[in-house]
Parts: sequence; structure tokens; C-alpha cells
Amino acid sequence: MTRSTGGRRSGDPLKAAEAAFKKATTKPVEGPPKAAAIPGVKETVTLRIDQDVLAFFQEDGPGWQDRINAALRKVAGKSDD
Repeated sequence: MTRSTGGRRSGDPLKAAEAAFKKATTKPVEGPPKAAAIPGVKETVTLRIDQDVLAFFQEDGPGWQDRINAALRKVAGKSDD
């Protein structure tokens, strides 16, 4: 007597689990790459930094955002000087 598979799934459950895991963890395909940054053009961003770090850069008054940018450029190896 032959049994019907009824509601059972056919195939290897391990392969099915691996396929489901791969689908859930694979990075989605990104769109076209962003255009190259235009030198000297700044982008507005929101940045969360510690209060004491912000106070350090604001101590000297206006221009604190430029000082933060200069410090980040130096650390990133992007200094112009």
C-alpha cells in the first residue's frame, strides 16, 4: 500500500531551512551608486555626540561645526593640509 504525502512538504527540510535563512539574512541589492561628492559642498546631517564633546567644540564660539568637521577630516585622513 502506497502512502500519499497529503499535507507534507516534499524535499529536504535542511535545505529548505538553509534557503529560508539565506533569504532572510542576505543584504538587499542596492540601487545605483551615489554620485561622487562635490568638493566643498556640505551635507546636513543629524549627529549624536556626548555633551562634553559638544561643549568642547562650542567653547570658542561660532564656527564649532567647522571645528568638528576639521577634527573628523583629520581622523578620517581627509585633511586638506
